[in-house]
Amino acid sequence: MMRSFFDTNILVYMFDNDALVKKECACQLFETEASAGRALLSTQVLQEFYVSVTRKLAVPLDSESAEAVVRNLSVLPVIRIDIEKILAAIGRSRRMNVSFWDSLIIEAALAGGATRLFSEDLQHGRAIDGLRIENPFI
Repeated sequence: MMRSFFDTNILVYMFDNDALVKKECACQLFETEASAGRALLSTQVLQEFYVSVTRKLAVPLDSESAEAVVRNLSVLPVIRIDIEKILAAIGRSRRMNVSFWDSLIIEAALAGGATRLFSEDLQHGRAIDGLRIENPFI
């Protein structure tokens, strides 16, 4: 089955009322992929999401609402970040000259068998070991 990995920023836009066009796009994309059984996340994404929606939005979610969203997201397939993925991300970061955190996202997506990685942070159209980076806002 084809899988689509969601980077944290795409999920955060689903709750960002200051970016309504991106919010609508992110919501539609996530609904399409989740309802088709293709959405894939990682423990890193869930952690970053909670921090971002409770601290970085102009109108942040309260902690109870954010926790409820994380609980709902956690019913999807979630790749656990372990030492093997951390070490692989360190190596990838050095080889590809990308941030450790972006490398960890890539490692999780690859570990989950994703063929698409939806992200605003990485180079749109780039292919990495069979994983295609897609910025849904372009």
